[in-house]
Amino acid sequence: MILEQLIVTSENFQARNRAFLFGDAVKVSFFVRNSELIMAEECYFFLMASMRKMRMNIPLSYTLEFFQNLFQEKIISKGISDGIIHFLVYRDVDQNSLEKSAVSFYFEVKELDDVLAIQGESEMDLIKEVNVNTNFLSTIHTHCPENIYSEIYAKENDLDDVILLNPNKRIARSIFGNLLFLEGNVIKIPKTTEGAYISPLMENFVTFIHKNILAEIQESEMIAFESQKSEEILMISDDKGLFSVTKIRNKTFDKTRFTEIVEKWKGSFA
Repeated sequence: MILEQLIVTSENFQARNRAFLFGDAVKVSFFVRNSELIMAEECYFFLMASMRKMRMNIPLSYTLEFFQNLFQEKIISKGISDGIIHFLVYRDVDQNSLEKSAVSFYFEVKELDDVLAIQGESEMDLIKEVNVNTNFLSTIHTHCPENIYSEIYAKENDLDDVILLNPNKRIARSIFGNLLFLEGNVIKIPKTTEGAYISPLMENFVTFIHKNILAEIQESEMIAFESQKSEEILMISDDKGLFSVTKIRNKTFDKTRFTEIVEKWKGSFA
């Protein structure tokens, strides 16, 4: 009886969910801080752009106000004051052609003390077995077997994350987000054309640095060795938050200046 119920549930789930069947979904993050939705507009437009890139049929009801009200009712009003909302939109299985198929969504929230704070330290290494593509779909969060393989590789090698390269052997990103390399007064960031993610969280952080003249921002093409020349490295993930990269192979990195910049950035939201 239990087996029959599991099969029925499984069939019902598969019948509507192309994320489960084919990985046909996009994911974005929204951010709650001090019981308020922050960067809501940037995250909303990233969701719309991601759905358009995947040729999804965007419902007319998907307005910024709709999502603001949804998260207020389902998350903030339930007492969750700080966290990252993981929001997944997937295409349904129906009788329409794919570009006209209906879509559904699923979301959950990961509570944090402060989504803008540095969440911890990260030890990394390069991975050479797989690389990430550089086309426009690489900039959004879709099903990515490279990430799954790399996450297992990292755990098996006692690492927190790994640096992923593109087919040209240049730095693209990490498993979970983008990397910022500080050397002197310059912060180098791999270009999205190198395989980096578009990230509302990182864009807000970088814009703050630029406007306040805290460092020079350079979108760069970086070979793997250049990471070793950095004084500090910060990983920014829309999924997990901010992490100080303190070690890559045998080299350790400081975290003082990025910590100071992050504290100033946090103050701008007060």
